[in-house]
This record gives sequence, structure tokens and C-alpha cells, in this order.
Amino acid sequence: MVVSVRSELRYAAVMNLKYLLLVVLILSCMGCENSKTESTAVIQSRAQWTEEQAQTWYAEHGPLIGFNYVPRTAVNQIEMWQPETWDPAIIDEELSWAAGIGFNTARVFLHDLLWTQDAEGFLARIEEFLTIAQRHNIGVMFVFFDGVWHPEPAAGPQPEPIPGVHNSQWVQSPGRAILDDPEQYASLAPYVKGVIGAFRDDDRVVVWDLFNEPNNPNSLAYADSDLTPEVKAERALELLKLTTTWALSMGPTQPVTAGVWDDQWADADALSPINNFMLKNMDVVSFHTYAAKATVIDQLAALKQYNRPLFCTEYIARPLGSTYEDILPLFAAEGVSAYQWGFVNGRSQTIYPWWSWTVPSEMEPDPWFHDLLHPDGRPYDTTEIDVIQQVLSELNLR
Repeated sequence: MVVSVRSELRYAAVMNLKYLLLVVLILSCMGCENSKTESTAVIQSRAQWTEEQAQTWYAEHGPLIGFNYVPRTAVNQIEMWQPETWDPAIIDEELSWAAGIGFNTARVFLHDLLWTQDAEGFLARIEEFLTIAQRHNIGVMFVFFDGVWHPEPAAGPQPEPIPGVHNSQWVQSPGRAILDDPEQYASLAPYVKGVIGAFRDDDRVVVWDLFNEPNNPNSLAYADSDLTPEVKAERALELLKLTTTWALSMGPTQPVTAGVWDDQWADADALSPINNFMLKNMDVVSFHTYAAKATVIDQLAALKQYNRPLFCTEYIARPLGSTYEDILPLFAAEGVSAYQWGFVNGRSQTIYPWWSWTVPSEMEPDPWFHDLLHPDGRPYDTTEIDVIQQVLSELNLR
């Protein structure tokens, strides 16, 4: 159910060899996409798992109950991972808090610019993150691409948060310039293949999430600077299809997924093109919902028809009725793995609501929109911790 613990002696023995192999893999991935080397020839491409394969995997690994994670010191995923702002001490502290609550998983965003900037160093920091997470028995779901918020990411020092604004400096991956130019998509293949190739059989990684809300129009914040919704949906689907091929070509032992978040999911014959692809071509079905309980019940009924394990990779929006008290026990009863949005209130500022983009908050909201803990580790609401721990206990996760 949780990631198995490897001994520190084992890590010491294999670390030098592993880094040598990572360097070889990086060099091979940064060359021609179709080139073959001795280091990659042994990797066997695989197809989408059958329903039976997916359910068998889930019977051993699920349910997974956790959170979307960025440390309180990072304004976005680039700031989290860049060497100048990489903060393993804070990560270790915060994941120790998560372990104390009983969570067994975290969903963590990567970014293509981090690979372009320093592939070898990026892989080394991923390795360090996984080591920290394993120390606290937390399995990791990595996210490669993201269609939400700022469409023009840049490496280097990141801007300061905009006061009172939700996720004010989060960035898309890839940025608009690449997403709008399919001829550049091949340049992203080494990133996906390199990361999956390095950790394709690493049991500290539990799921690969290929693209977060790929067709999100960002209408609250960047409607005038993002692609039009129609163009973005078309481009994102094209990139997602390629990304799925790249991911499966590395033969990962973990499931791959990409989650639906908008439109309807009940009528399988009337799905949008991108939802049709995500619901019918992934190993496990994932989705986002920030709705109240009655709507979530209907959503689960719609998603069960696809006969695959269900992962809610984003939920919790207290003002909208998406609360721990109502939603987490429902997910537990239905065998759904669940990742709340946010964990520790910090530079991402997701205690503020989405609509703070139009009217910035002048004071701390009550209730918080997302997040569970204050920066010093104190719960926002101890009753919520009680609910979470009760559910984890009933699932034998605590």
C-alpha cells in the first residue's frame, strides 16, 4: 500500500552506478529521438495496460491518499526545483508533517525548462526528492506538463507572489510558444523519456501524470495572452498523444495517466476529443473535482463505466462545498485514490480563492480555499485532521 523502504546501505552501494547510468541516459535522450544506444536498447516499449492489469496493480498499491505538493518556499514548480532555490531541508520537514498525519502519497509538478536548463542536475534533485519522500513512506506521482496559469514561463529567478492572489506565479509547461508550434514538440521527447527512463522501475514513483488540465483556457487570469480555447484544446491533444507514446516507449512499470477536469464524462459517445483520449487511453483514470458531494457522487458513477482504478488528483475547495468532511469519506468508500490541492500555506498562496485574480484578497480568507497547514505546521482546522486520520485508519493506512 505504501512504498517499500530500501535500506540506506543499498543506496550507498548503488548510487555511483545509478548516476553513471543516468548520465548515459541523458546523453542518449538529448540526441536524435530515434537513435538507439546500448543503454536504451534493453528498454521495452509497452502498450496501455488492460483493465485487468490496472486493477491487479491497484489491488497491490491502492488506495493512495495524499496531496499536491510544492514547498512553502516556492512560488511555482520552477522555483521548487532550480538549484538556487532547491530546499531539501524544508521538503524533509514538510513531508515529515505529512507522514505524521498519515498521508502516503504526493503529486509533484516538474517542468520542461528544468530539463533544458540542467538535465543531469534535475535528475539528481529528483533522486534526492524521492529519497526524502521514501524516508517518510510517501510515494510520488510526477506531473510532466501543465496547461494552467502563466503561458510564458522562464527559467531563472522567479517573480515574487502577487499579494492576495491565488497561485499568482504558477507557470504552464510547455509555454505558449512551444505549445502553439507542433514542429517543436519533438524537442520535449528527451525530457519525458529521460525522466521516465531514469525511474521507470523505481517503486518510489507510483504514477506518471502526463499533462495537468491540458486544455485549460485560463479565462480568469490569462484569457488575452493564452491560446484561444479551441486552438489550445487542439494543440494540447496533439502533444498529449505524443507524450503518451513517449512515456509508454520507456516501458514504465508504473501506470500513466492524464486527468479529465471539464465537460461531461457520463456519455462515452459524446466526450470531447481530449476527454475521450484521456478516459480511453490511460492505464488508470484520473480526474479533478472541486464540486460538492452530490455532484461528486454523479461524477464517480460516470467514471466507473471505464472499469479502471480511479484517482482524484485535485479536490478541496472549502467555499464550494468540496470539504474533507464530505468528500474524503466518499472517496474512501468508493476505493478512489485522492490528492487534495495544496498542503502548507506558502508562496503559492492557494489559501486565496480562484476569483482573487479579479479581486485580490486584502486579508487572509476564512475559510481557506485550499491548503491544510500553516507555515509552522499547525493545522488550519484540527477537525479536518481528525477526519483525515479517521479515514486513513479505516483504510489501514495509519
